[in-house]
Amino acid sequence: MPIRQMKESSEQHLVIKTHFKYSMNPPQKTPKTAQNGKGPPLQEHQNTKIQNQPSPPSRNRGRRRGRGGRKSDQGDACLRPSSRPCTVACKPVNPAGDSLETTPNVSTENGGSVCEMEMGFPTSSKSLSFAPRPGYGQVGTKCIVKANHFLAELPEKDLNHYDVTITPEVASRTVNRAIMAELVRLYKESDLGMRLPAYDGRKSLYTAGELPFAWKEFTIKLVDEDDGINGPKLHTDPQLRRRERQYRVVIKFVARSNLHHLGQFLAGKRADAPQEVLQILDIVLRELSVKRYCPIGRSFFSSDIRAPQRLGDGLESWCGFYQSIRPTQMGLSLNIDMASAAFIEPLPVIEFVGQLLGKDVPSRPLSDSDSVKIKKALRGVKVEVTHRGNVRRKYRVSGLTSQPTRELVFPVDENSTMKSVVEYFQEMYGFTIQHSHLPCLQVGNQKKASYLPMEACKIVEGQRYTKRLNEKQITALLKVTCQRPRERENDILQTIQHNAYDQDPYAKEFGIKISEKLASVEARILPAPWLKYHETGKEKDCLPQVGQWNMMNKKMINGMTVNRWACINFSRSVQENVARGFCSELAQMCQVSGMEFNPDPVIPIYNARPEQVEKALKHVYHVSMNKTKGKGLELLLAILPDNNGSLYGDLKRICETDLGLLSQCCLTKHVFKISKQYLANVSLKINVKMGGRNTVLLDAISCRIPLVSDIPTIIFGADVTHPENGEDSSPSIAAVVASQDWPEVTKYAGLVCAQAHRQELIQDLYKTWQDPVRGTISGGMIRDLLISFRKATGQKPLRIIFYRDGVSEGQFYQVLLYELDAIRKACASLEPNYQPPVTFIIVQKRHHTRLFANSHRDRSSTDKSGNVLPGTVVDTKICHPTEFDFYLCSHAGIQGTSRPAHYHVLWDENNFTADGIQSLTNNLCYTYARCTRSVSVVPPAYYAHLAAFRARFYLEPDAQLQENSSNGSGHATKTTRAGENGVRPLPALKENVKRVMFYC
Repeated sequence: MPIRQMKESSEQHLVIKTHFKYSMNPPQKTPKTAQNGKGPPLQEHQNTKIQNQPSPPSRNRGRRRGRGGRKSDQGDACLRPSSRPCTVACKPVNPAGDSLETTPNVSTENGGSVCEMEMGFPTSSKSLSFAPRPGYGQVGTKCIVKANHFLAELPEKDLNHYDVTITPEVASRTVNRAIMAELVRLYKESDLGMRLPAYDGRKSLYTAGELPFAWKEFTIKLVDEDDGINGPKLHTDPQLRRRERQYRVVIKFVARSNLHHLGQFLAGKRADAPQEVLQILDIVLRELSVKRYCPIGRSFFSSDIRAPQRLGDGLESWCGFYQSIRPTQMGLSLNIDMASAAFIEPLPVIEFVGQLLGKDVPSRPLSDSDSVKIKKALRGVKVEVTHRGNVRRKYRVSGLTSQPTRELVFPVDENSTMKSVVEYFQEMYGFTIQHSHLPCLQVGNQKKASYLPMEACKIVEGQRYTKRLNEKQITALLKVTCQRPRERENDILQTIQHNAYDQDPYAKEFGIKISEKLASVEARILPAPWLKYHETGKEKDCLPQVGQWNMMNKKMINGMTVNRWACINFSRSVQENVARGFCSELAQMCQVSGMEFNPDPVIPIYNARPEQVEKALKHVYHVSMNKTKGKGLELLLAILPDNNGSLYGDLKRICETDLGLLSQCCLTKHVFKISKQYLANVSLKINVKMGGRNTVLLDAISCRIPLVSDIPTIIFGADVTHPENGEDSSPSIAAVVASQDWPEVTKYAGLVCAQAHRQELIQDLYKTWQDPVRGTISGGMIRDLLISFRKATGQKPLRIIFYRDGVSEGQFYQVLLYELDAIRKACASLEPNYQPPVTFIIVQKRHHTRLFANSHRDRSSTDKSGNVLPGTVVDTKICHPTEFDFYLCSHAGIQGTSRPAHYHVLWDENNFTADGIQSLTNNLCYTYARCTRSVSVVPPAYYAHLAAFRARFYLEPDAQLQENSSNGSGHATKTTRAGENGVRPLPALKENVKRVMFYC
């Protein structure tokens, strides 16, 4: 594909190379002025008012050098300062006529009625390959670190895949595994030809070498696991007799998997990973642990690994380990990490209820609220009966009876002869019910429910608790999981030894050998960047030490002015004079830090009750509006109780979507214990909410950041947050932030939108809809943020860097195809040949790679917490064999073991070197507005996460309405591609709010 150059006035600034093997969109005729063959489809411009056609593209200057290839002299280009002079107050990039805002703009925040979405869903991932690694980074101080990756030697045997069909069909993997284990026990030495197969619990069976048949049927008899689990003897009582079930198992040959492909991939000779082979090896290495422990996802838990710790309310924490096979540069690697999870304590139900209610089971019937709490906690939980001797039959709880046990009766025969539950248990089992005032557990389905007295039941061991933990439980769980690096490393090594992979019969059968040593990896420690503060401070610039610094003797580089402010006190325990003293101290700290802050509020501090939050906010808003003659408040301070329930969320929703107020909340405990550090951090937050900047990178204002300082560059951050487990109907929230200043890249405006439940692709990046008068209208979050960048800087972005948070590896292709296409279309909707080059980077925190110092005794190689130093970057050995990824630990640890962020560059039209993107990412981590520390995730991604989290509060008041009806609000409803379920739009952010960093 030819390389064309983009002209800006008479200067040539960049070369756009496309990495697509084929175009992402179907071939269409494009306008002659389109560059790179990437001009947008014609219909997207039918209603676009073009004010000025840019100059035609220059001639083809050279041939493509392979996908993502670089010029031969480009090795160090990224490290040199730009040759082009650059000043903060630059002239507009293009003549004024070439305006970026060329079509009607509608906010993504649900202002207009979206009738029809034109954006097509790209379906082919074959047309796309990820950015290759451009080389390895060289910048920084070299050192050795250890990683929790263990080298796995590849077997030389062929792997055979067989299909398994079990009749009657079984939903439970546990039962499927029991059936297969019985089959192997009976037939291994005969029909299976001495093979020991690995089974995934569903439809697939794998062997090393062929079975003696291509198709065979077996009949397996199995005792129902819900009966008689304590011993083989059959009871004479037919009611106590174990039930035996018969299953038909058909095993059929499917395919042979060759390991040659995997070997080539690991050697970097093939770009596509053989996913099936990796999956087989993963299943083989999990097989023994599945039998020994309680498997959850890719982790295994047991109450024997370490004694469970009580979390309160009938829960306990179990320790376990995570295990995953990964292709890396050093070969196949087994990633092992420690894990913890909350489990339901295997208590007698009566005791569990006592813990849950925080009191002994009362002698009188339960209150309605107690019953609701118990029902919620026990629904779906497995219990076993304790009143039948050795027969420990298991049931799943479906509910709670509305009547106490003593009032419950049921028919015992066809003549509807009624018998009470109390009598039945006495006569049938000789079991006297003591707590007949309590309700019974309902088990089975609602139509044919069975009653079990609470005191005759015990909770079955090994059930993970999947609902939301309360604050006390979270704190207790964090105490268990928080391990210093040395302890964690030792536990990981102990796990490897305890798992004894060299003795594992499945690993032996398949010829897999696992090293017992942590991988030793070459790393580099990137230098911290110099930070610029205001010239009037004693310290005008600052070099952070070990990832931190402070505001002493420094003033914010752009301190804002707050003339009109007010304070509402929602905390009963804070007296007016205390609140006044706190506000005065805060105002003083803001002034010391470089802001201009009026010491006197517009109106006296207003006291209000939390349940009257809306009334109080509107009162203060209107009184202040009158007092300031219509100018209104610039800032609202709010003092909240430490435990404030929904108050914080309600206040933010009303302020940001209804009144257009920027607010700063402070908890009562901080008001009483006024700490300088706390006030300094709050002043940082207030300044950015007012539109200021706290600090900027010295290299940014000196125009020395490669591939950012040379031409106007916009940096995006994007994230999607999903509802918690158990919430079936709440929407997911997408947030996108984008830098609004160049060359500083420090201020980020944010937009949010609701989308279909658990939809990971961001639906509103670009959208079009039909307007009866204006025709096709373009909108979406990318488009809006590009336009606001132009308004804020007077320049149009000529380069896009897009950090995308929260995407799992399995979704990389899908997210890149869909979201890169949306970015393209958003740009094309502004000008027909406007296609700035894009670098698309995935940011992952939910992974299990941990880095440890080579020697824990060497204090110079660790921070105070014993973790690797901030700036530690790894792009060799444990990283992808061919793709452009790296691990970066950009922050200093506080407690526990630091988790490095994993950055994966999926798409790179800007031709970053490894040093270029690693240094940029590390340096940006020092620009986070809310504290004077480098943070663990690049700030645009962090801000997007904060904005998405904030927007969930905007849903709260109508959560119930939303569950019952998604389309009765009077708002326009956007239909989503994910099953056409309606999603109620979020209330729109007020204009003055979305221009600033309201989410900080």
